Amino acid sequence: MGFLGVEQSLTGRRWVGPKAELERAAEMMTQQTDLPRAVCQVLARRGVPVMEARGFLDPKLKELLPDPRDMKDMETAAARFLDAVRHRQKIAVFADYDVDGGCSAAMLLVWLRQMGLQATLYVPDRIDEGYGPNVPAMRELATSHDLIICVDCGTLSHEPIAAATGADVIVLDHHLGGETLPDCVAVVNPNRQDESGDLGYFCAAGVVFLMLVEAGRQLRAAGTKGPDLISMLDLVALATVADVAPLIGANRALVRQGLKVMAQRQRPGLVALSDVSRMDTAPNSYHLGFLLGPRVNAGGRIGQADLGARLLSTDSLHEAQALSERLDALNTERRDIENAVRAAAMEQAEGRGLDAPLVWAAGEGWHPGVVGIVASRLKETANRPAIVIGFDGDEGKGSGRSVSGVDLGASIQRLAAEGLLVKGGGHKMAAGLTVMRDKLEPAMERLSELLAKQGAGQGGPADMKLEGALMPGAATVDLVEQIEQAGPFGAGAPAPRYALPDLQVRFAKRVGETHLKLSLSDGMGGGLDAIAFGAFDGPMGERLSNHGGARFHFAGRLEVNTWGGRQSVQLRLEDAAEAN
Repeated sequence: MGFLGVEQSLTGRRWVGPKAELERAAEMMTQQTDLPRAVCQVLARRGVPVMEARGFLDPKLKELLPDPRDMKDMETAAARFLDAVRHRQKIAVFADYDVDGGCSAAMLLVWLRQMGLQATLYVPDRIDEGYGPNVPAMRELATSHDLIICVDCGTLSHEPIAAATGADVIVLDHHLGGETLPDCVAVVNPNRQDESGDLGYFCAAGVVFLMLVEAGRQLRAAGTKGPDLISMLDLVALATVADVAPLIGANRALVRQGLKVMAQRQRPGLVALSDVSRMDTAPNSYHLGFLLGPRVNAGGRIGQADLGARLLSTDSLHEAQALSERLDALNTERRDIENAVRAAAMEQAEGRGLDAPLVWAAGEGWHPGVVGIVASRLKETANRPAIVIGFDGDEGKGSGRSVSGVDLGASIQRLAAEGLLVKGGGHKMAAGLTVMRDKLEPAMERLSELLAKQGAGQGGPADMKLEGALMPGAATVDLVEQIEQAGPFGAGAPAPRYALPDLQVRFAKRVGETHLKLSLSDGMGGGLDAIAFGAFDGPMGERLSNHGGARFHFAGRLEVNTWGGRQSVQLRLEDAAEAN
């Protein structure tokens, strides 16, 4: 029986409440810690022991940050990096074109600038050069630089790195490694095959941060001091959330502290981007993932590939303003392109069937910069791993997104090894690939087979998992702020969702094309406001707008809304069901 009897909601989902053992654990924690039950429900689901509950709510970076030297090649990488600094050598930073690459590059550029060095930034064009180092670029950079640092790329780039004759190369990456590593000074990557995988949840910016921590340690051992690293945590936080790295272990503390740094508004690029995004409250993980991240990404997707890294590393307010406005405009353009590709891809995928282990679509001229976002949308719709490919002639470039528990990167890498792909790689939740048209069908068939062995395709539409039920009167600003202490929430740490049962719609108004604003009432003086983004993309918007006085169960996230200096609780509505 579904939670509150909901077997099929307005979005077609079954509601699932907490298991009995989790409820017992939450009850015991409530009694022993005096923390609100709603907070204890979140901690119990995360597997936090009672004695660690209060410590979990206040994660300390110094306690959670691993020793950088736990990663292979770390000491060597930091030593070569510092050697280049001491000898004032020419350094180039070769970065991926996404948020993680941009943040990673910006940290190095800012750190080096504070040490009196101006490094060269190189970001490959997504369409003309594709992902990662390429032979012409590396060869050219090597003619005028002593050290090339590849960030968020390079682990599989044997030939391009070999082409960098005359320059040393360091790789700081997190993508899945192959059986052999490129021949270079150091490959620091927690997802190398000879690593334990214990730190595999770090994004590239986390790896770069740890390298700078190690560089700072080596500087102190030599009697000198490096730049302040705490001030760079805003970049680590942005990359971690935008790259959908799991918010577990040290990542929790990095993001928590990074949000505090970002709230101080010291980095010109992020200040300008926050303002152009119309952020009017202190930043949280939602802002990083859905407001700032997409705009930083927009340059690499459909514009000039280095715009994001330049924005994040600039110390000029004027340049920051100009770059943020350019990225905001590109992001609007990207949304229009994405909507067209999404409609075509969804129609194709639905025709093929959304119940297979793999959902995929491919089309002529689909922009390579949006296929990853569209793959995310397909994945969310079908609760299946998804691949979307855009063809230009006989060659297709695609991107994939996976669901929890299914390692897409490893399967893509295996396809490349079997010769079905020109190239491919990534990590568990996301991957990229290049495929020839005549290999498309057999490649997707084989990938579907590999993913099925991992359990993909066994579930229906994703269940709506709920922490429990709350009445509107219990949803106070104080409670929501205490729940947020169990965050930050995101990948690997889903935000708690609550059911608010048996409420009436007091007021409903369509906002924009697809959103719905609501005022809900329990009929006894209690109530709260709600916002349902994309409600009219499915049947929920129409049904709640034309409610006819019916009562509904509502489900979603609680958040604090600030308006005119006053705070109130708002429900970010994700689902609803008729209350029988």
